[in-house]
Amino acid sequence: MTDIIPLETIERRILLIRGHKVMIDADLADIYGVTTKRLNEQVKRNRDRFPEDFMFQLTEKEKAEVVANCDHLKKIKFSPGLPSAFTEHGAIMVATILKSPVAVQASI
Repeated sequence: MTDIIPLETIERRILLIRGHKVMIDADLADIYGVTTKRLNEQVKRNRDRFPEDFMFQLTEKEKAEVVANCDHLKKIKFSPGLPSAFTEHGAIMVATILKSPVAVQASI
């Protein structure tokens, strides 16, 4: 079986924030083949599935650091909201609430 998404693509999107390995909502949405807006809508609808050890919201300072250090995240620089960061458990939980083919495969 071949990988749906190359491992290197996923590994380079994992960041260390507050001592946790996380992925930013925009990266997770991209991997699962949905918009960031759609991912965040589904998370809001299922908020009880995301305790603090599954996800947290970045501070303004953390957002600025992420934008400065990750070229692929420059697009979030001017977004009005603060991005969410998902731990491994949070990323798997996101896969269970999304209906995209990649998310369904990831949750299986």
